[in-house]
Amino acid sequence: MNLVPRPAPRLPTRRTVLAGAAALAGLALGVPASAAPAPVTLRRGVNTWPWFSLTREYPAPRTDYAWPPYQEGRPVPRPEDLARLRRSGLDFVRIPVDPGPFLSFTGAQRRDLLDGLDAAVAQALGADLGVVVNIQASGTHYWTPERMTGSTRAPAFDAYLALVGDVAGRLARTDPDRVALEPINEPQQACTAAEWPPVQTALLGAARAAAPALTLVATGACGSMIPGLQALDPAPVLAFGRVLFTFHFYEPYLFTHQGAPWMREPVYRSLNAVPWPASAGSLEETLAAVRRRMAADSETPEAAKRSAYEETERVLKVYFDAQPDVPYLERYFAMMRDWAAGHGIPTSQILLGEFGALRSDARYVAAGAADRARYVGDVRRTAEAFGFPWAFWNMFDGMGLMEDDTRAFDPAIMDALGLQA
Repeated sequence: MNLVPRPAPRLPTRRTVLAGAAALAGLALGVPASAAPAPVTLRRGVNTWPWFSLTREYPAPRTDYAWPPYQEGRPVPRPEDLARLRRSGLDFVRIPVDPGPFLSFTGAQRRDLLDGLDAAVAQALGADLGVVVNIQASGTHYWTPERMTGSTRAPAFDAYLALVGDVAGRLARTDPDRVALEPINEPQQACTAAEWPPVQTALLGAARAAAPALTLVATGACGSMIPGLQALDPAPVLAFGRVLFTFHFYEPYLFTHQGAPWMREPVYRSLNAVPWPASAGSLEETLAAVRRRMAADSETPEAAKRSAYEETERVLKVYFDAQPDVPYLERYFAMMRDWAAGHGIPTSQILLGEFGALRSDARYVAAGAADRARYVGDVRRTAEAFGFPWAFWNMFDGMGLMEDDTRAFDPAIMDALGLQA
């Protein structure tokens, strides 16, 4: 999940290539793509951010990182945590990896970073968990998605492409029935942008050249949202052999991202007490909670708060008028099912790679615990009803199922995910 601004939701609906790269897939495998082995089987997973994120980059004009590049206090899965995840009923982890340090460092330090990723994958496999390694840009001031993967002509695209090949080559040493590589997270191009397919084809080609048997994970543009995958022609991707497709789901954003401090739209700063489903609360109750939150905000100028409140009042009226609930979710998931069916792709090969909602805790004023659990449970059950495997966002932090410090499971979220705490 990139911490980038999201458009306010509209209810009920919302948000040179490697020449011959597609042919390279068949050549690397030595068989036609249609005869390739089935991709990795996934069912229920969780994201492990910030295992290889939360970095210590220097401010501009510098473009490098301190060594080691990761913040020491960030929550990192321990072997016993991974074992508990497996016992709970999860069968895989999705490991987001910030590419910035890997592109900034060279020589022995870069090898050390790659070795660390190898060790994490081995640790997860040792806990009997499958693994999806996801290269996920964090959007620092220099190693931005635009610089790395904005197009095949982006300044750092060749370096990013080489990293994808290096990671794929190392993953090629692992069990091909338990490990997959997702070479990019939430592409920033527009849903139907002509720049996106060449970028993805190049990334998949670099990975396939280095790892003939590895499962690769493809996605659509516009932040991996459903419209991006709907706009994608899967035929060139399917030519790479063992592939999965992925999409992310955080609809409606007014619920899942209420109170999120990284959201740039002014409505989110003081947004809280938005219920799920909408029928569990009222417009008046939520607006009253927003006013209380704004009154406690001594940093934002009054004129800005008034403007934000007017916009918040407008979008919340849309939310409550639409009354989003389970059928609202089903309409979105039906879009993915229909896209898959139209291309002959089983829904078991369509991974819901991220979903979740921000909670209220010592850091955030966001969704209420009961509303959050209802939402997570509804999304999980809907995904399973449509046959989509899923990876919950996240293991830690404000969207987590586990406390950063105590490592205690959130019982309500575990129950919503159908897991045993």
